[in-house]
Amino acid sequence: MNEALPDVPEVRVVGLPQLTSGFDLVDRLDLPMHLKVHGPLEPLGGEQLAQLAERINLRGRGGAGFPFHKKLRSVAETAIKRGVRPVVVVNGSEDEPACRKDTVMINRAPHLILDGALLCAEAMGARTLVVGVTRESTQRSMEAALAERGLNNGRRSALRARVQRNPVRMVTGAAASLIRSIDGGPAIPPGRKTSASKNGVGGAPTLLSNAETFAQLAIAARIGPERYCNTGLYDEPGTVMLTVSGAVARPMVIEAPTGVPLRYILQLAGAPPVPQGVLTGGYHGKWIDAATVNEAIVSRNSLDAVGGSLGAGAILPISQETCPLGESLRVAQWLAEESAGQCGPCYLGLPAAARGLEDILNGGGPAALEAVKQVAKNVKRRGACSHPDGSAMFLESTVKAFTDDLAAHVLGNGCGRPVAGVLPLFEGGRAPTGIPGGGGEENGPSRQKIFVDWTLCRGHGLCADILPEVFQLGADGFPTVAQAQVPRFAEAKALRAVRRCPALALRIEDGAPQAKAPSRNLPVLSQGRGRRALGR
Repeated sequence: MNEALPDVPEVRVVGLPQLTSGFDLVDRLDLPMHLKVHGPLEPLGGEQLAQLAERINLRGRGGAGFPFHKKLRSVAETAIKRGVRPVVVVNGSEDEPACRKDTVMINRAPHLILDGALLCAEAMGARTLVVGVTRESTQRSMEAALAERGLNNGRRSALRARVQRNPVRMVTGAAASLIRSIDGGPAIPPGRKTSASKNGVGGAPTLLSNAETFAQLAIAARIGPERYCNTGLYDEPGTVMLTVSGAVARPMVIEAPTGVPLRYILQLAGAPPVPQGVLTGGYHGKWIDAATVNEAIVSRNSLDAVGGSLGAGAILPISQETCPLGESLRVAQWLAEESAGQCGPCYLGLPAAARGLEDILNGGGPAALEAVKQVAKNVKRRGACSHPDGSAMFLESTVKAFTDDLAAHVLGNGCGRPVAGVLPLFEGGRAPTGIPGGGGEENGPSRQKIFVDWTLCRGHGLCADILPEVFQLGADGFPTVAQAQVPRFAEAKALRAVRRCPALALRIEDGAPQAKAPSRNLPVLSQGRGRRALGR
């Protein structure tokens, strides 16, 4: 079984290093070493910075690939129009088990990221800089980097700078989640989609981009657009940071120029000579087969053209010895667990899709296959963030990429291969912290159980709508369980389900030994009067 990746895996370079310059000298470039390696950086005006980003065709490196110069101009124009100071936010949240490139950059070259962020802040007149992280190691490194520069969050500071630590969960890395947490809310997307460039932190126009994006901008500002464009492809110049794991001898982060053959990247990490498939772009990405790997080069356009995705730079091959559908099922189950639990098509649809994929593996036949396709289709474009869209894309790609294995499972007795578990997940299959609080104790079972009183239940189904982590409806429209433990992160929803049950058929009881319960726990109720008391 593939273990979870370390925060800072091995780092390799193809060609001359740019972002990883100095990595061969020290484990972490503090400010003096950073200046020795990269040299000083002169400030640029707002339009100069936008023109630089446009000339090098800099796009966001967090997955979406939005043109950075457009984002920069939009924030500046909105700030001028409204007469307010913009905010700069570095998104260093890397919450996917298969991604480590931003974590490597923050741990080893934090000042390169700050260079780019401070260039933007000074050019636009921003007075607030926030760096969003989700790991203890990245928090320590970035806080040390801010201190090395004399930056802090003091009221009298010319630039207030701080680190925002959020839980390690897939949805906390979304821009809207990070902004909401900076404003003091939970690290989950709000109910409506907004543009950070127009209305971000504290309602101010906010320049929010991925950590690698700011580092790339800092490199380009130092060496100039002409020299920057001498590396890589004409239409996608520069280098990219890739995390290569899965069925490889040495999981690693690689800095490579665009245009390098994908098969060469795989060879560096010790992937099988003929992989069964390669997942490109991570767990919101797409599979490509072995024949396609030989055609693909490392670039956004090339991978898109062959049916893959650059995404956040995660590359995961699997060998011929493992069941690709079984590998994908593990990821699909993890993606379902990573839902924020607030958009119905996501928190109901993703578990249903994972169950459908499991049904296929268990001989569910063509009906199970059609069910998976339908659920994936229904989930898309119906959430408050990109998580349901990315998860649906992964599921659809799985069904499309492994047609022979799919036929063996749907029409026969399966492919006969075991599931090796080569695609990395967090320990236990889940992220180590929960939503929204971030403490590890938010995961797992709570001290409470929720019960269904069958003498009162009338099959209204609200419990399954509010608390899908516990309740599912059977073919007859009634819950399929009579009692269940409540996950800690779902305690509030459990209480809401009890209160809203039209038949007052739910109750909650403390299943732990008598002890002083934490104040956040649900109230301890007696079997007799608890239902009606909560029903009011």
